[in-house]
Amino acid sequence: MPFSFGGASPARIAALLLLLVLGALAGLAGALVQSGWFPGGLLLALVGAAGLFLGGARLLRTRTGALIPAAGWLVAVVLLTTSRPEGDFVFGAGLGSYVFLLGGMAVAVMCATLGAGRQPPASDARLGK
Repeated sequence: MPFSFGGASPARIAALLLLLVLGALAGLAGALVQSGWFPGGLLLALVGAAGLFLGGARLLRTRTGALIPAAGWLVAVVLLTTSRPEGDFVFGAGLGSYVFLLGGMAVAVMCATLGAGRQPPASDARLGK
């Protein structure tokens, strides 16, 4: 199965919930930083999101470890794109906002694809046995 929870132990569920919350916080922080310090803030936000997604995949050794924080990031970013009744919004209609939205989604897909490499154990990897 390409997407599995790897056994539903309480520690794994807690790690997944923590990654979900960290993904939402990374989306919030990235939304604020990317426009405040353009273009360095945009790069910092995308690199931070990539680090979280890849770290989750490596920590849990599954693709789900990258997808759960990406889901939290996406929910936070989508909620921040809506305007408030006062007319305020977080994202402007500039190039940086679109690069952050689309780039973050692309980073999530790359980290989920490449993050959890499947390697056989060392004893099974020997040829000629």
